[in-house]
Amino acid sequence: MRRADRLFQIVQLLRNKRLVTAKQLAERLEVSERTIYRDIQDLSLSGVPVEGEAGVGYRLLHTIDIPPIMFTSDEIEALVIGARMSKTWAGNELGHSAQTALDKITAVMPAGLRHKIEDSKLFALRFSHRQDIDSHLDICRKAIDNKRMLQLAYCRADGEHSLRRIRPLGLYFWGSTWTLVGWCELRDDFRNFRLDRIQSLQAENETFADSEGQSLQDFIQRMTCQ
Repeated sequence: MRRADRLFQIVQLLRNKRLVTAKQLAERLEVSERTIYRDIQDLSLSGVPVEGEAGVGYRLLHTIDIPPIMFTSDEIEALVIGARMSKTWAGNELGHSAQTALDKITAVMPAGLRHKIEDSKLFALRFSHRQDIDSHLDICRKAIDNKRMLQLAYCRADGEHSLRRIRPLGLYFWGSTWTLVGWCELRDDFRNFRLDRIQSLQAENETFADSEGQSLQDFIQRMTCQ
């Protein structure tokens, strides 16, 4: 990556106004932390409003105007296949949003590159479509975002049926199926549920707060330690 491109990427990564450490920037841009320190200093000297210090993190003091991004050919292909996969596998609402986002990008892209989107030969196909799975995905995603309890009727692979009340924590895609991970009140433990085995699903009005030992981070830590 050219240095000018790296400096531009650093500014982009700092625009979210959250602290980003030099280590995180170095890992993302595949350079040393010393290089990041030098780049941050150069950005500050050139007038970019960077706030922070080594060992703590950096962020922009206020929003600055950045010229429109010019995508590379590979970046365009990545956007296209990402949008098409979302339309096929990520539920009704995210699928629609993926297409509208791609339409917005296409509208402002130079004509010389626009054909890369229109003529892309990358596709994401789904031969067996179940509308209920798309609906379940939309409901689960919103419940996770809003921390709302879920009630579901579930059928295991062995045919056993059960009613569950869970704290939804995360969704995982495995290439052809989605699983929902949550804290199950019936089992008083983490459980995974395949969306294609959920027979009915309802989000409650009751919300929940993260509790020690019952969060998604706790689940991930348990899985990585096994």
